Amino acid sequence: MSDKVLVRYEVEDKIAVISLDDPPVNTYTHEMMRQLDEAIVRARFDTDVEVIVITGWGEKFFCAGADINMLDQADPVWKYYFCLHANETLSRLEQTPKLTIAALNGHTVGGGLEVAMAADMRIARKDAGKVGLPEINLGVLPGTGGTARLTRMVGKAKAIELMVTGEVFSFEKGHELGIINQIWEAEDRADFLAKIMEYARRFTTPNCATMAAGHIKRSVQSGGEIPFEYALALERELQAKLFASMDAKEGLAAYVQKRKPEFKGS
Repeated sequence: MSDKVLVRYEVEDKIAVISLDDPPVNTYTHEMMRQLDEAIVRARFDTDVEVIVITGWGEKFFCAGADINMLDQADPVWKYYFCLHANETLSRLEQTPKLTIAALNGHTVGGGLEVAMAADMRIARKDAGKVGLPEINLGVLPGTGGTARLTRMVGKAKAIELMVTGEVFSFEKGHELGIINQIWEAEDRADFLAKIMEYARRFTTPNCATMAAGHIKRSVQSGGEIPFEYALALERELQAKLFASMDAKEGLAAYVQKRKPEFKGS
């Protein structure tokens, strides 16, 4: 494994900022995916981290997907395990019970969009790039969760259309389709990230009941993949844990006392 730092990890104001850094387009190799995996696990275990932001380094790209030269040189067995590990990594991001925001600072295509779709929310910098899954032009499919996650976001017919045409489209169309949550104007990446951090602080203590936010995420991410009655059962179990939490007691008391709650995340 390379000693080169391909994924930057920083913590500020209870927010872990994970930046993909392999210029010029932040394509990911197995080495980068392993470092991303390590960063996700690190943020998961860090009790000082309440929100995760994932973004790309530089002004032009969030991530352009997997390194094509790497895939061209690898044998099919290695590529299978590469995809398997990438799937496991993004599933860890998706299942970590901390709110995750993908800050799309530039072009987000192919595997880059697959990384972003594993986050809970996607916020894009206006006019900074495009999104899409053009893997069909390489004779393959989006193999890092793209077919599964895009289908759940936009429905079967639209997902098939977008992937078989290989269309790369604007952030605005991504917003219309429900892939992107919000689009913000910003002067540059630094300005955009500053706004992302300000937004992310809304979901940290004492402003937000972070335990409840994490349980909402778990209920949606896991509950949406199981039969409805089981999803209701999961929801009840998570709610029971929240009812027993200090934050629920604080939230209910603050409402009755007509004051702003001070949440502690427990």
